[in-house]
Amino acid sequence: MMNGGKRKIELIEYVGLFLVAFSFLMLVVNPGGIGNLFNNMFNHAAPIIIKVYITGSIGIAIIISVTMGRLLERLGFTDALMRIFVPLMKVIGVNAAVAVPSVYNILGDINAAGRIGGPILKKSKATKDEQKIAIATMMQSQSSFAIFVFGLIALNAAKVSVWVVVFLAVFLPVLLTPLLLRLTIWRDTKAVSLEDLPRFTPETGFLPTIFNAAKEGAELLFLLIIPSCAVVFAAIGALDHFGLWTGIQAGINTMLNAFNIHAETGSVSILVGGSLAMAQLKEIAATIAPPLVVGSYILASSGFPLQVIFGQIPAIWSGCTDLTEREAMTAAIIGAVIKVLTAALFATCLQFLYM
Repeated sequence: MMNGGKRKIELIEYVGLFLVAFSFLMLVVNPGGIGNLFNNMFNHAAPIIIKVYITGSIGIAIIISVTMGRLLERLGFTDALMRIFVPLMKVIGVNAAVAVPSVYNILGDINAAGRIGGPILKKSKATKDEQKIAIATMMQSQSSFAIFVFGLIALNAAKVSVWVVVFLAVFLPVLLTPLLLRLTIWRDTKAVSLEDLPRFTPETGFLPTIFNAAKEGAELLFLLIIPSCAVVFAAIGALDHFGLWTGIQAGINTMLNAFNIHAETGSVSILVGGSLAMAQLKEIAATIAPPLVVGSYILASSGFPLQVIFGQIPAIWSGCTDLTEREAMTAAIIGAVIKVLTAALFATCLQFLYM
């Protein structure tokens, strides 16, 4: 904007001037400070990117999950899901497609669920509110089959009623979460009839489906997931450099203890992933209180860890739905809060149901 022949300084320019001054000050007072900040960010991001996604098993699992999901879609799986969920979601009053990402999440991977479920939501003409509900609902289901298997071992070792926990805390929220959110936050919803929905089974040949899905999985991994993880873990490294991350971790552990959730494995679910958390929990489940085991299992059976919420979901869903990155992230955060509260409820107040 021009004012008397001079351009008015915008707020962001003041921020830039502050950063320039701060950088020069750091060069004088602490010349190695900026380099140490970069090293800390790199050291937090590099092990995850390299050991987990590039040379580890998770990267291959994502590619296989996308391939499996697309193959299931080609075999009529999505249309079968619609026949099951349309009558149920009619009672709730939302588009049946909101449940599709959750089911693909349980069967495969949360990233593949977004890549496959997002376009299905658009094709079924789901509103933006329903797309947000789909993300929040997807956050209620586990993002790895290993979580389910290891969790069953842990629950059995804790001598609780396994089927009650699994049904009430893992599968039932797929129906209850859309109802809760439709009645409270996102009300622009509309139930649809099966006759009003298109067919979702593609007519592509089976071999092209498989190879194109593998290519899609690789693109998802290298162009979306790895960059988003790098950003999130670099931010954690920056917080750690300034001494803030330790306090955040302590706050997470305090919250988990207050909610009667096993703090060690619960924090692993939030910060690293549910598969590792359940692998640890099954080894100690027989030696700790059953409610702690139940709370940790329910928390792990979710869309955590944090890099999924703040990196992968915004990047994937903003590219294949009508949502912006901010809207997708907000929906994921709301879904995560619901999941934490669900775990706390079962670990503190509803012990009589499974003990």
